Amino acid sequence: MGLYDAYLATRYRLHDAEPPAHVALVLTERDLLADGAFDTLASAIGWAFEYGAERVTVSVSVLDRAVAPTLIRELRRLDAPAETVVRGPDADESPDTSTDDAPVRILVGLGGKAEFAGAVRELASDVADGEIPPDAIDEADVADRLLFPEEPDLVIKTGAERLSDFAIWQSVYAELYFTDVNWRDFRRREYLRAVLDFQDRQRRFGR
Repeated sequence: MGLYDAYLATRYRLHDAEPPAHVALVLTERDLLADGAFDTLASAIGWAFEYGAERVTVSVSVLDRAVAPTLIRELRRLDAPAETVVRGPDADESPDTSTDDAPVRILVGLGGKAEFAGAVRELASDVADGEIPPDAIDEADVADRLLFPEEPDLVIKTGAERLSDFAIWQSVYAELYFTDVNWRDFRRREYLRAVLDFQDRQRRFGR
C-alpha cells in the first residue's frame, strides 16, 4: 500500500460514519477487455470486504448478447475472495444453484429494464393463475421477483456518468459515485475515495 493509499485508509478508519454494507460495481464488456481487468475486479471485491462491505454486486452490461456466455465462463473462474454466483441470459446457471445467495453476485447482460420486465411478467402470470389479485400487488411483490432484492448502499461507476441500465428499481435510494478513472486504472485509492465520499454524505434516501 502506497503512502497516499495509507492516508486514505487512515481517514476511513477514523471516520465516524459507517461504510457501505452493500457495494455495487457497474462495468461494461469493454471494461473487461483491458489487460488485467479480471484481476482488478477480484481486487476491487477484496477491497470492498476489507473496508466494511458485507455484500458485493457486480453488473456487467453487454452490447452484444452473444458475448455474454464467454464473459460468464471467465467470471466463474474469477479468483474472488468470497463465495460468488454468476448469472446471465441464456446461460447454464446450474453450477450456481447452491450459492444463489452468495455474498458476491455478478450479473452479466441482465439490465435493470429487462429485470423489471421479467418481474412484471411473473406478476402477470400469477394474476392470471389467480394466485394474487391485481389490487393486492405492492412494492414487496415486485422486489421478491427481481434477480436480487437488496438495495445497494453505494453504486460505483467508472469512466462515465451513466449507470448502463443498472438495477433501476434497487438503486433508487443508493448513493451514486462516478469517477473519471477508467476501469483499467481503478486502484485501491479510487475505491477508498468512493467509500469516503459515501461516509461524508448525509444519507438522503430519496429526499
